[in-house]
Amino acid sequence: MKRRFFLIVLDGCGVGEAPDASEYSISDVGSNTLGNTARVVGGLKMPCLQRLGLGNITELQGVPPSPEAPSIWGRLQEVSKGKDTITGHWEMMEVVTEIPFPTYPHGFPPDIVAEFEAIIGTKTLGNYAASGTEIIATLGEEHIRTGFPIIYTSADSVFQVAAHEDNALFGRQRLWDACAAMRDKLMPPNHIGRVIARPFVGNAPENFKRTENRRDYPLVPAMATTIDLLHNQGKRTLAIGKISEIFSGRNIDASDPTTNNPDHCASLARALRGEGIGGDADFIFANLEDFDMLYGHRNDPVNFARLLEEFDDFLGTQFLPYLRPGDLVGITADHGNDPTTPSTDHSREYAPLLLFGPSITVPQPMGDRVSFAWWGEKVRHWLTKN
Repeated sequence: MKRRFFLIVLDGCGVGEAPDASEYSISDVGSNTLGNTARVVGGLKMPCLQRLGLGNITELQGVPPSPEAPSIWGRLQEVSKGKDTITGHWEMMEVVTEIPFPTYPHGFPPDIVAEFEAIIGTKTLGNYAASGTEIIATLGEEHIRTGFPIIYTSADSVFQVAAHEDNALFGRQRLWDACAAMRDKLMPPNHIGRVIARPFVGNAPENFKRTENRRDYPLVPAMATTIDLLHNQGKRTLAIGKISEIFSGRNIDASDPTTNNPDHCASLARALRGEGIGGDADFIFANLEDFDMLYGHRNDPVNFARLLEEFDDFLGTQFLPYLRPGDLVGITADHGNDPTTPSTDHSREYAPLLLFGPSITVPQPMGDRVSFAWWGEKVRHWLTKN
C-alpha cells in the first residue's frame, strides 16, 4: 500500500488567541478567526468538515461538535517568535524560529533603502507601514509619473515593493528581478523574513488593482526541514501555491505555483489522482492563501465565510471520495487573521489540528499541543514507517 500525506494550510484560519497573544498586539487578544467569523455571519454551512470534527476544535456557529468524528483533532500552539507565513510554515516542517525576524513599523532605515535604490537605479516612494491596496491608491499615480517603485511594510517582517506591470511604466519582470536581488542583500542583522513583489495594473486610484503575479523571496531555513529529511529518504514532495517559495525550492521535487483558491484546489484534485506535474508524489503540501490575502487583511468576514464554505464543498465532492487507503490528510493554519477585529494584520492564534483518512476510523481528541512541528513529525512517521 502506497502511503501519501496531504497537508493543506488554510492561510490565516486560526482557532483562538494563543496564550502569549498579548505580547504581540492588544488586537490579538480575543482573536478567533474561524469562531468569530462564524458568529458574525450568523453561522457557517460546512457539512463535510462538521462530520470530520472541525466543530470539536473551537466553537463554530453552524458547525456543531461531532464527538464521534473519524479523525484526530485539537489545537497547536506556535512556539516560534512571530505570527507570519514564514515562521508558521517553517515550524510545521520542524524548524523553530527562536530569534524573531525584525519588523519596521516606522519604515526601513536609510541603508536598506539605499541598497534597493542601487539595485533599481532610481529613487523610491513610500517607505512606511501600510495596507498594500491603500498605499497603491495613495502613491500609484506618482509611481506612474516618476517610475519610482513603492516600498512598504506591515506588522510582519516583510520588505514589499509595488510597481506597475506595464513595461513602459516599470514591468513585472523588472520588479521580480529587483526583489530577488534585494533578497540577497538582506543579510544579518537586517535578516528580513521576506521580500515580496507586488505588481499592479490600472491608471487611477479607482481602478488600481494588484494582480496574481505576486512573488515572495524569503530567507532560506538555516536547518534541515521535514522536506529535506524526506528527500534524503527518497520521498517526493509536491508544493502547491506559494509553498515552494516559502522554502526557497530546496529539495522540493515539483511545484505548482497556483495563485488562487480555485486553482489550488484543482491542483490538489490532480495530485490526488496522481496526475499533473507532481506525478504520484508522497508528500503534497498546499497553501490556500485567499482567506488571508483577500479577506482577512481587508476585514471582510462575509467573503471569508464564503471561501470556507466553498472549500468545504470542494473537500466533500471532489476530494474525500477519491482518497486511497494509504492517504492521510491534515488541515491546519500558519497563523490567524481575524477579519472581525479592528486590526488588519495577522493574529497570534492556535492553529487547527485536523487529521483524517481511511485508516482513521475512531475519534481521537488531542486537546492543545505545543508546536506546529507536530505536523512534520507526523508526516515523517507516516511516510517512512515500514
